[in-house]
Amino acid sequence: MTPPHATAYDHILDQALTHAGLNRSLATASPIRLGENAIIGFPDLVARIARPGQEKAARREVVVARWLTDHGFPVTTPLNVEQPVVVEGRAVTFWEVLPEHTPGTVEDVAHLLRDLHALPLPTHLDLGHLDPFVRLPQRIDDAMGLPDDDLAWLRNRLDSLREAWSRLPAGRPHTVVHGDAWIGNIARHANGAVLLDLERCSVGPPEWDLVSTAIKTSSVPWLSREAYDRFIHVYGGHNVTDWPGFTLMRDLRELRMTLYFVQHSDQERMRTEAQLRIDCLRGRHGKRPWPWTPAA
Repeated sequence: MTPPHATAYDHILDQALTHAGLNRSLATASPIRLGENAIIGFPDLVARIARPGQEKAARREVVVARWLTDHGFPVTTPLNVEQPVVVEGRAVTFWEVLPEHTPGTVEDVAHLLRDLHALPLPTHLDLGHLDPFVRLPQRIDDAMGLPDDDLAWLRNRLDSLREAWSRLPAGRPHTVVHGDAWIGNIARHANGAVLLDLERCSVGPPEWDLVSTAIKTSSVPWLSREAYDRFIHVYGGHNVTDWPGFTLMRDLRELRMTLYFVQHSDQERMRTEAQLRIDCLRGRHGKRPWPWTPAA
């Protein structure tokens, strides 16, 4: 009988634990989240298994987490072992277990982003520059069961946005950016809020982090105007929707949100949502805000 904790990642996890010198029984493991990355919990550590080909991002995530910890910034803490460990093309990293927690709030997002964007740029390590197009062509290539015409449109849309990005209007000075800041990437426990999922952390326009929350009031109806006003206030009064580059970043964020479902379109539920989102982007489903279902 297959043990209840078992996942398709067990053999990878077993090898990674051994390589890292972490003597843990898989019988004590349980999946926390099996999405873009596989997050597996043990009583005293958390393992994060990346998609194939993401070793560089995983390595940077560990380096960034240690740098932020040195600055007293609240983030998840990587274990003091040599990592990532790469098994069958997948990078595995190991982290301390957080205290009992809940997802963050929109105010937590604003507070953590305000403090993150205020940090001095590191001089002793290379965070790389923000790449908002990372993995997007591959996500289209991974599509299954979607019309060829729609896939061709997505590729053309991607090319158009890439060209427009080269002419992005000037904005605030570049800072360290998280890359995917939302309440699901923040944990709130008794001692405060902690920033998670640092694999896209880099140097870039801080507006990229802010647009992620702003579009939840206009592109999709997931956040009330009152909540967004609180976000603006906590961050420091800056409303990114007033910036001339907002529309471009909004359009790119919408495309990224769509392509997440496109890459998983081998699953019927994901394919249905992907088609809805494509229809919305192509003007077949009325104006914003669109009735999208959150990924998680």
